[in-house]
Amino acid sequence: MMVPAVLLVLGVLTALVAPRLLARADWTDREPVVALWVWQCVVAAVLLCFGLSMVLSAAAAWQAVRGRVFAVAPHGVVDAYALGAGGPWAAGTALLLALGGLWTGAMLAVEVLRARARRRARRAELLVRAPLLPGEEAGAGRLVVLEAPRPEAWWLPGAAPQLVVTTTALNRLKGRQLDAVLAHEQGHAAARHDWLLHCGQALAGGFPQVPVFAAFRAEIHRLVELAADDVASRRYGRLTIALALVELNEDKGVFGPCPTPQAHVPQRVNRLLSAAPRLTALHRLRLTAAAALVPVVPLLVAFVPGLTALG
Repeated sequence: MMVPAVLLVLGVLTALVAPRLLARADWTDREPVVALWVWQCVVAAVLLCFGLSMVLSAAAAWQAVRGRVFAVAPHGVVDAYALGAGGPWAAGTALLLALGGLWTGAMLAVEVLRARARRRARRAELLVRAPLLPGEEAGAGRLVVLEAPRPEAWWLPGAAPQLVVTTTALNRLKGRQLDAVLAHEQGHAAARHDWLLHCGQALAGGFPQVPVFAAFRAEIHRLVELAADDVASRRYGRLTIALALVELNEDKGVFGPCPTPQAHVPQRVNRLLSAAPRLTALHRLRLTAAAALVPVVPLLVAFVPGLTALG
């Protein structure tokens, strides 16, 4: 019963320590795509720890589960895990973790259903405000222009993604700024950032007291914007997308002294204008490889006793 306990402790420590370590990292703003990968690996490691601990605890508590989990394993492998020493704690741990897994799945399903409902409502609103012309068909990549007093542009994901731009935004965006905004929004769509946001919202909403999930939701909201900014800046330049952000947000009070929900916009503009150099390709490769090894740790903890017994 030692392995499920070790996995449980490892998952808790990762959930507590990883957000603090990543908060101290000074490279995340320079490499948002790598930072997103690191966060995904950390969250996957935490979920793996809890999931593997649940399976092994259930195997320790119930013979039927043990028979299925170790159906093709030699007897020596089963003995290496000492599952018979779990006692009443094994069943309680397995049930608690199983409830957590079901709750996670339910929260993700709720988040996806809510997102689809919001998209349907916004698409219906778009058809009312910008109806299709005779012979025109709604298709992927369709640009929708809305008459509105505020400069706004957003990407509506889905089976037929659409870019929505207001007439005020079209009047304000000059030169290649509109192209930069289009590239920014297309960067979101190409990387499927909406799914990352759904996962972050589901985990943080289901387990608001778990630091790694709350930090994951907060960070991905920021990092996906930085990543999309980089997509646009590589095609049209940092100054172009920075000026476009200013034109779209200067009337919303985001550059004033009072905090607003869009307080991240001035930080994005400053980041684009400061033009901090990217990490070297070798450094990015090392960070990517190191992050990929994080979910491997719980797998090693779970399988090493069995592999040792076979050896």
